[in-house]
Amino acid sequence: MRYRYSKFTGEDLDELDLEELLSKLSDLLLSSGFDSPYGSPYDDDEAGHSWQSLHDAIMEALLNGGLLSEETLERLLGKDWRDADGAEQKLDELIEKIIEKLQSQGYLTGPPDLEQDREARERGGGPGVGSAERYRFEITDKSLDFLGYRALRDLLGSLGKSSLGRHDTREMATGIEASGASKRYEFGDTMNLDASGTILNAVLRTRAEGRSVDDLPPSGGRSATGIAVDYEDLMVVQGEYQSSCATVLMLDCSHSMILYGEDRFTPAKRVALALANLIRLQYPGDALKVVLFHDSAEEIPLSQLARVRVGPYYTNTREGLRLARRLLERQQKDMRQIVMITDGKPSALTRPDGRIYRNAFGLDPFIVSETFAEVAACRKAGILINTFMLARDYDLVSFVRKVAEICHGKAYFTTPRTLGRYVLMDYMDKKTRTIH
Repeated sequence: MRYRYSKFTGEDLDELDLEELLSKLSDLLLSSGFDSPYGSPYDDDEAGHSWQSLHDAIMEALLNGGLLSEETLERLLGKDWRDADGAEQKLDELIEKIIEKLQSQGYLTGPPDLEQDREARERGGGPGVGSAERYRFEITDKSLDFLGYRALRDLLGSLGKSSLGRHDTREMATGIEASGASKRYEFGDTMNLDASGTILNAVLRTRAEGRSVDDLPPSGGRSATGIAVDYEDLMVVQGEYQSSCATVLMLDCSHSMILYGEDRFTPAKRVALALANLIRLQYPGDALKVVLFHDSAEEIPLSQLARVRVGPYYTNTREGLRLARRLLERQQKDMRQIVMITDGKPSALTRPDGRIYRNAFGLDPFIVSETFAEVAACRKAGILINTFMLARDYDLVSFVRKVAEICHGKAYFTTPRTLGRYVLMDYMDKKTRTIH
């Protein structure tokens, strides 16, 4: 049997960086209803993203995002392909191959029937005409992990902490992990012994007493050749003490988060993904829960975070705090905290009979007083509340500051662009405490 060999040229899309493409598609994959503000948070009939929206986003990344060089596009589509006949069809076929590669690598699920779509196009329709809306794509856990990692890397990189492996803290305490300077042992310290420092102290003390280490008294009938270590010689190494923490991230998904020409909810979702990756990579002993609050409140799994959209309309802050408190009271951690991201005033309340009381006009005294009462209940349970406010109206500033005053928490007035840095730095700063 004869074998014929040819030069290996690789696959057509070997130069395509799927992770870079995924980053450019993140606005689509994490969309929060900014383009469709009157949808529901969970629209099962319209789950995922349409073929057409994915097609258009990839085309934008190819033509205007610098995803592939002009030389690569000419190699794949032919020279002067922009002016050639059938350029649109060639570009569509290339996008189909990219979608197939995303699916084969596990970044997307819900494969479309590309052959049927191609036949529909050949019958005279445009790309996906008559069938595009039937094909919908779901973002996978692999994509979520990557987008969360990329968000975390970008946020920490902007702070000068591009490495994800370790973050310095200000406080030192005797612990298991030794990374600080040695100190003399005091009663109650963890016996994280600094052997070299202890022996050095023993030698210096022996010499100061005018003796040689060879002059030590005999032990058990034999001459001693070791070093006598006394209590005062003991040295322990200080290390970073990482306290365990349970966090509930409360995300406001009322309609104000996408009104006024700005999408504030998508950046908040990115922060949630980044915080989840920070905990998974660096603080695996910590716990993170996510609570959405709108007309009511609900806990969602992190795996569903990318699907969540804005809605319903009002802001039931008290119900969100109440649910977060119940979740945290089940956690046996050193520290329990609520991180609340919002841009609006509380405008709804759940009555004892389950009905929702709503008032969007100003700060309703009844709603505000009941919300403050729940804040006080969180403080009584030992739960800290830190509020990240995405608006700066005078009445809202006063409300948020009162919340911080009641629970001895902090109020941060930030923007969607700087939100992630505030949240992550606040979380990491609280990870250390002094042991007495």
